[in-house]
Amino acid sequence: MLLVITTMTATFTLFGLFGGTVDPATGTAMAMLVYILPFLLGLNIILLFYWAIRRKWHWMAIPAVTLLCSIHYIGSVYQPSFFHHGETNRSGIKVSTYNVAKFSRETSGFKSQDILSEMKRQNVDILCIQEYEDIRGDKLNSTSYKTYFPHMATGRNDMVIYSRYPIERHDIIDFGKTNNSAMWADINVNSRIVRVFNCHLETTGFNRVLHQLGKEQALGRSIEDNALIRTFYGNYTRGMAIRARQADMVAELIKGSQYPVIVCGDFNDVPYSYVYKTMLGNLVDGFREGGEGIMYTYSGKKRVRIDYIFHDEQFQSESYYIKELTYSDHYPVFSKIAF
Repeated sequence: MLLVITTMTATFTLFGLFGGTVDPATGTAMAMLVYILPFLLGLNIILLFYWAIRRKWHWMAIPAVTLLCSIHYIGSVYQPSFFHHGETNRSGIKVSTYNVAKFSRETSGFKSQDILSEMKRQNVDILCIQEYEDIRGDKLNSTSYKTYFPHMATGRNDMVIYSRYPIERHDIIDFGKTNNSAMWADINVNSRIVRVFNCHLETTGFNRVLHQLGKEQALGRSIEDNALIRTFYGNYTRGMAIRARQADMVAELIKGSQYPVIVCGDFNDVPYSYVYKTMLGNLVDGFREGGEGIMYTYSGKKRVRIDYIFHDEQFQSESYYIKELTYSDHYPVFSKIAF
């Protein structure tokens, strides 16, 4: 039985590593294996030790080879500190991306101002915000933010890019009938144009389902377990398919950019997924170059990485980290990108 479990675990892990190459619209089952890769890797480690203790070296080779094949995936969520030397005096910019969850719709403006103070402390040059809300009481966030970020480009609904460098042009990437969207801005950094993408891709739909179920229960209607599972599965797979098409759209614009690019945002998807691989393309995941330790950007119970900063191959990420601010269900991501 343990040999069967070992073989099946290795098989599912290897399929999961290639799950990101499969379009979720046509290969949902294989694409979803990406989401349980951390658990599969943990099980492989347990089985590796089990066979080692039993001194069954030939069976131990199965999880050992599987883990070796997973090294590149592991590097997208964990980086040892001794590979990175921190920020230098090289010229470059500090970039941050943050899903602020509309500042919790707080009217006093405390949260938005404290976030601005943190951006100043981190010496951020370009800030990409998702789920942004400009109005706070009788004032505008953009008015106070412009004291530090004199340049601003707005996208559809809740998207904004703040910059300490001039923004020469910008445009919206419209995803159609959805609350999510993306945008780009050409920013003149000391006479060098960099195209910055700010993306907020389709959500998982979990919160929407929970809200609807709460309303149903409040009305005294019972919810069957199998109906709950079907609803969650349907929303998740639908969200995967929608995000895939959005990623395809943005990836084409990234490839067609006449300037080197930096891609920021809340992708609502995990490393090695179809969305991650499509958005990454020929770019560099800044965490691989400048990150340390385990990287997660969602502050809920699921410690997952769904917010990213990618950059052109001609740039280099000297640092990549989060700050565990409590103003949103996401953490802001920071990266010093050297030119």
